Amino acid sequence: MWPDRRLIDLFKTEFPIVLAPMAGIMDAELVIAAAQGGALGSLPCAMISAEKAREQVGLIRQRAKAPVNMNFFCHTPVELTSEADARWKQRLTGYYTEHGLDPAAPIAAANRAPFDAAFCEVVEELKPEVVSFHFGLPEQALLRRVKAAGCLVISSATTVKEAVWLEQHGVDAVIAQGAEAGGHRGMFLTDKIAEQPGTFALVPQVADAVKVPVIAAGGIADGRGIAAAFALGASGVQIGSAYLRCPESKVSAGGRKALAEARDDSTVITNVMTGRPARGVQNRLMREAGPISPDAPPFPHAATALGPLKAAAEKQGKVDFTNLWAGQAIALGREVPAAELTRNLAQSALGRMKTLAG
Repeated sequence: MWPDRRLIDLFKTEFPIVLAPMAGIMDAELVIAAAQGGALGSLPCAMISAEKAREQVGLIRQRAKAPVNMNFFCHTPVELTSEADARWKQRLTGYYTEHGLDPAAPIAAANRAPFDAAFCEVVEELKPEVVSFHFGLPEQALLRRVKAAGCLVISSATTVKEAVWLEQHGVDAVIAQGAEAGGHRGMFLTDKIAEQPGTFALVPQVADAVKVPVIAAGGIADGRGIAAAFALGASGVQIGSAYLRCPESKVSAGGRKALAEARDDSTVITNVMTGRPARGVQNRLMREAGPISPDAPPFPHAATALGPLKAAAEKQGKVDFTNLWAGQAIALGREVPAAELTRNLAQSALGRMKTLAG
């Protein structure tokens, strides 16, 4: 029934839908529900330990007879200089004072670890059907080990050049991430945010440039978006924002309220939350210190000093310092269980394509 079955055949899922890995606001529960609905469930591993990853995959395996995707970051760590740290803390001093916090108090460092040999051992042990990467790919020796473990490999591209590079380096499918997408830009061959193409322009050009299946991502939150992605040459879609208000997500009460009230113009690309450009629902910090600020230290260090502010504000039910990553189609999201949402998305897409086919 699907016009292109390459992704379904590759992943062996019921539907050509990938649940986007959304670090910090989801765990095994959302992965399980989406997988039970027929999608490829993705477990974000960039903010958890190897032990936690083992535990989470174990839970998924117990409750879902479906393939699983483990997702990792591939950024090159950058040291935080004392000058950059001092400049950022100075910028945040007023907020600390307002919330009765001591800016000199020790803070746990933000945890956004890149894929390494230790996590590669976890992958070799757990053998997830799919391993996805963000910000390029790991070094070739690690990538060879992942593939030798029998895992399919996918990664995000924000330009045609990145998509071609990924195919040349052995990925089994490319995620074409348009500018509309929520979360961190997957860019790794460029840092020019202003030049990033939108999904509608990027997907057909990537589909023309590579032979592997293309997964469209960015601004896709209903059956119409899925049908459009297939019309543009995609073999499947990756969807994140539409799942944020599902009961299985870990979004806070304040965050859910902000998401429910969001409109088409509510998200911005910012670097003040983590130090790396990402799209999210605009909050107080983004408005007052950004959205793009030269004071924000490099990824992921900007998030460290925000930790106490985020916790203090969330106790008051506010999301002034919370990174609610979301795409431009966030207003299309609904409060529906993830399995039901997945089936609805697939059925709506098939219905839309049937109508268009006449």
